[in-house]
Amino acid sequence: MINIICAYTEKNRVIGNNQELPWSIPEDLKRFRKITSGHPVIMGRKSYEAVGKALPDRTNFVLTKQPDYKLEDAEVVGSLEEAIVEAIEIDDEIFIIGGGAVFEQALKGNLVNKMYLTIVKGEYDGDAFFPEFDESNWKVEDETDWMKSEKSGVEFKYKTLMRK
Repeated sequence: MINIICAYTEKNRVIGNNQELPWSIPEDLKRFRKITSGHPVIMGRKSYEAVGKALPDRTNFVLTKQPDYKLEDAEVVGSLEEAIVEAIEIDDEIFIIGGGAVFEQALKGNLVNKMYLTIVKGEYDGDAFFPEFDESNWKVEDETDWMKSEKSGVEFKYKTLMRK
């Protein structure tokens, strides 16, 4: 199953600003680790560089069009399709973790079966966005009420969507 896991703002769909998350929600990072650990993750080069290293306990695939781009701690691939083919050989549960262009390509190509979304209340400044998608093609599998991060006070909720 090909999944997206992403946090974005409710009002303007921001996922990042200057290669960083514009909010702090430790509870969401813990959930991200729990859901993705042990499974392959696919990300674009800029997302990898923002994190600064491969995510532990996961096979990391990094997409880039730069033919000479090399990493010691991740598999470098030239396309999303190539990453998916290689990742499926490792595990049937794959997670696309960013960034905006990779999310858009996966959604436009109808490659995604399930989305684990964290909706962050409000509007934040940003330069990376989660793409619009037709919600009528998705059914809500689970949705929490709004919660407040104990550490940061940021309000958020979880929403899991399954393709119809």
